[in-house]
Amino acid sequence: MSTVPPPGNADRLSVVVIAYNDEALVGEAIRSALDQGPVVAEVVAVDDCSSDGTARVLDELAARHPRLRVVRRAENSGGCGTPRNDGIAAATAPYVMFLDSDDILPPGAADALVAAAELHRTPVAVGVCVRRELPEGRDVRWQPALYREPAVLETPEDLRPLLHDTLCVNKVYDRAFLTEHGIRFPDGRFVYEDFLFTARVYAAAPRVAVVPDTVYVWHVRRTAAQLSISLDRQDVTNWEARIAAHRAAVETFAEAGRADLAAACRTKFLEHDLRMYARDLRLRDAAHRAAWWDSTRAHLADFEEPELAAAVAPARWIARFLLAAAEPRDLLRLSRLAANPARLLPPYAGTPAAAVWSEDLPEARLDGMDRLPLDELPLVVDAALRTGGGGDLHFTVRDLYGRLAEAVPRTAELAFLPRGDAEPARTERVELRAGAESAPGAWSARVPVRFAGLAGTGRRQGRQGVQLWDVSATVTCENGETFTTSLRSPDGSQRRSVLPSSRYGVLLVQQYATANGSLAMRIAPGARDGFRAVRARLRRLARSSQ
Repeated sequence: MSTVPPPGNADRLSVVVIAYNDEALVGEAIRSALDQGPVVAEVVAVDDCSSDGTARVLDELAARHPRLRVVRRAENSGGCGTPRNDGIAAATAPYVMFLDSDDILPPGAADALVAAAELHRTPVAVGVCVRRELPEGRDVRWQPALYREPAVLETPEDLRPLLHDTLCVNKVYDRAFLTEHGIRFPDGRFVYEDFLFTARVYAAAPRVAVVPDTVYVWHVRRTAAQLSISLDRQDVTNWEARIAAHRAAVETFAEAGRADLAAACRTKFLEHDLRMYARDLRLRDAAHRAAWWDSTRAHLADFEEPELAAAVAPARWIARFLLAAAEPRDLLRLSRLAANPARLLPPYAGTPAAAVWSEDLPEARLDGMDRLPLDELPLVVDAALRTGGGGDLHFTVRDLYGRLAEAVPRTAELAFLPRGDAEPARTERVELRAGAESAPGAWSARVPVRFAGLAGTGRRQGRQGVQLWDVSATVTCENGETFTTSLRSPDGSQRRSVLPSSRYGVLLVQQYATANGSLAMRIAPGARDGFRAVRARLRRLARSSQ
């Protein structure tokens, strides 16, 4: 940790851990809090009337650790807000911090936050949260742009960027500040309770100390039997609950006389929440899409034009389209525009200065299309992977409203990146050609793909030793502009090939489309995996011929 705690930093923090039916994980969470050292005066564990062995685990830990106190609820609250409120009520230290039973605090987190709060005399201190994908262990920083360097946010205006961080767990709070302003979580079954709690904190206009240290590890278990609320988005009620929480946050700012924060909160909704759920629409059934469409349009109907205009592209374009289209339509195109990276699939209508969604929806303006730099445009690079003849990748850069024709693409650098690594294992630079292999307004190239060479540098994952590879293209234009994006598999197919290899015996190569529509590869080197794939294919062929 970069922040040095001042002398006399002991017994300053109460860590509130809430748990419900989490006997397998709650012990690790509590130990990570106790391991923070003397800055933690106590860990208050609130058992929300668990029906498994959580109570026993907490009792055993409390018997060994005097700093652990257990609070038991007589009945389940139905949510996360009430047990956190119980923890605040039971806490005795000057500062309080929250920890979920399936997450952990990294070493030094409590010292970093408390030190910053006391050094700058702020009632709130905030640091970096990382989302750790399990079992891979890959860390992704949450809202990284907010926490690049130490800072003290002095004014309500300074708080506006923090509206993108609705988490309650990567922060410490002065308990007296929470009490003075009557700030608590909503009780009972209130999904996304941290949205409202965080809005109540920011509405009180506190000074906030920011530290660039990692202070919270959010464990993401996508294969868990019970998904977390943020991952359990298959049911449209999750989206409706998110809208309700967002609406309550906006009302909180309005009631506090913070019209500027209310407007910024709505813009944040467009840039983050709306895009996150819209990109999943291609995975949902017709009933889900229809209900999503109706609830979203009803919510957006209350937004003011300045709130739409303040959102970055393509978030504001998505909102304008939803408001303009009366019935669900163009959902694949919408989901691809909402993805990361964003892609606007054809057909295109209008001009760069007056681009619109389609000829029959001229009110769905794609404003600013002519002014955005190339690296902010939702450009499309289509690609097809061929495994025969040594293997190659044919890709085509598509124009968008004539913007690329003005810039003139010249070269592309393809980067082959093992999933989870920060640097590519291999790059290939090629000249782009317009004409023979391209449709009008497109530029193409081919690059060789040496699968055995990639397999020798990749990271094997899981018991089968499968490697996951992503591919991106950085295009450089004649006018000096560049942009980087992943490649798109137009048909989204999952073709699989078994290739002979002098080094591995055989290689299993499968191309597929990721959740955001990007082309990716699975490579399994070795005879065992390859022959298993061959046998599986033969079985499928035998069944299909019967």
